[in-house]
Amino acid sequence: MKNYTAELLHREDYSVTNWSGGTTTELAIAPRGSIYAERNFLWRLSSATVDVEESNFTALPDYNRIIMTLQGGIRLRHNGGEWISLPEFETHDFDGGDETVSVGKVVDFNLMLRKGKCEGFVLPLLLKEGEAAALSEQLMKAIPEAEELLLYCPRGVVEIVASDGASWRLSAGDTLRLSGELQGQSFTAKAEEAAALVGSAVRSAG
Repeated sequence: MKNYTAELLHREDYSVTNWSGGTTTELAIAPRGSIYAERNFLWRLSSATVDVEESNFTALPDYNRIIMTLQGGIRLRHNGGEWISLPEFETHDFDGGDETVSVGKVVDFNLMLRKGKCEGFVLPLLLKEGEAAALSEQLMKAIPEAEELLLYCPRGVVEIVASDGASWRLSAGDTLRLSGELQGQSFTAKAEEAAALVGSAVRSAG
């Protein structure tokens, strides 16, 4: 019996907003219908274009953040400390309340998690044509009892296959949101062509 739901999202389904240094595309948010500006969300998944060489991050003291770049490298500095160089597809965790400065024009990927309320993990994958990866094995190991898995395809074409026989085809810009009882399922990604895939797992804390 299928105890989870699957939602395949495309570019036209996302909310896009402008900020002083570029645009932000909201890929998913929880609870559904939450509004980022009101800070009433538990977690939020987004991708932003940074079109200026140097920018200051918005202070989010109630959230932890995981950031990664999808295009281009970036340098980050928290609270006036040492500079951190972050190449493409390498994740970096930090406190959303830190005073954070970035240098570099990039496309980034963000997972924001409300402190004490939820926890998450981000898994970047670069797949060659025909290459497969066991997603649930890696994501569920990092976040046991994950309540949602989110699979975002920034480039290429990837097929996601579930152990119950369901499958979904993700093209560049698509996100597959899987919610519910996921522990009894396994999900595998197979690249139809060279592709990138970013998997995120989230669960409530406590």
